[in-house]
Amino acid sequence: MKSKNLLVTGGAGFIGANYVLYWLENNPQDKVVVLDALTYAGNRANLASVEQHPNFIFAHGDICDTNLVEKLLKEHQLDTIVHFAAESHVDRSITGPDAFIETNILGTYSLLKAAKKVWIDEPKAAGRSPLPHRFHHVSTDEVYGTLAPNDPAFTEQTAYAPNSPYSASKAASDHLVRAYHHTYGLEVTTSNCSNNYGPYHFPEKLIPLIITNILHNKPLPIYGDGQQIRDWLYVEDHARGIELVLDKGKVGENYNIGGHNEWANIDIVTVVCKLMNQAFASNPKLAEQFPQAIAAMNNESEALITYVTDRAGHDRRYAIDATKTNNELGYKPAESFETGIKKTVEWYLSNEDWWSKLL
Repeated sequence: MKSKNLLVTGGAGFIGANYVLYWLENNPQDKVVVLDALTYAGNRANLASVEQHPNFIFAHGDICDTNLVEKLLKEHQLDTIVHFAAESHVDRSITGPDAFIETNILGTYSLLKAAKKVWIDEPKAAGRSPLPHRFHHVSTDEVYGTLAPNDPAFTEQTAYAPNSPYSASKAASDHLVRAYHHTYGLEVTTSNCSNNYGPYHFPEKLIPLIITNILHNKPLPIYGDGQQIRDWLYVEDHARGIELVLDKGKVGENYNIGGHNEWANIDIVTVVCKLMNQAFASNPKLAEQFPQAIAAMNNESEALITYVTDRAGHDRRYAIDATKTNNELGYKPAESFETGIKKTVEWYLSNEDWWSKLL
């Protein structure tokens, strides 16, 4: 399947939108239909640069609406689903898990039912072979649980041990995708990715929260001792990894996509503070644009760091072993954390119109 007609669920969210922008830039001949419910983290403005693209179509709707998904698959002759749509903020899953169960589990089930019906059942009922297809499910490293400081990184063989309602809902959806492959022959792949960062990241997440709080001279909240470790991946490198899975990945397989960039949360915050200090020191116009950023103007962003009570059930460490993806698919991130975080800070400083509306 060289040329593709894609349904991208959650394509107005952070990772989904970056994926759509990447895909249309590198595969302009492909049709891309975005299905997004535009909840709090879905933002049509993320897709502004491709709204006029001749092969881009936006559909406002819910992945739990199986009839709508079937209609889109048929109407646009879609052969590939890339499934990003998910409730994803761990804190929100702790205080309100219902939405995570509905979207992440029931929503994935709805998509699988529609894909099976359109791509397999209806052709068979008409005496034809199943249509060429691929269902790619985007998951997270959090399904694997937590690691001690000296534990080896998660591989595709690591047993699932989710510790939050969010990660449990994603684990359940992973299992449903696997079951639809082994039971019904649906051609699926799954990728489990480490923490993404980059443009269009919703401001409640760590890195954009730190940037925007510095610009408003607000405290920079750090859970517990700040030594929770995460593997970080620039969002465009994630898009590139999914492209390789679709092009070269084996049906029925899982692929870890990671950046080999383990950082403690407090070190991430410190790096962002230093970059913000440097930005204000080198560009006097920033002080005019963001007059509230007093600490950054005085080279003192780190003074805003404030330690708060740790999150309930906070996993201590995640780390992705992407050896399989590297060896089998030839995957390698283009950005180091140092280059990616610099690009990210510059993007937020240049795109106040985007994030200020969300705040």
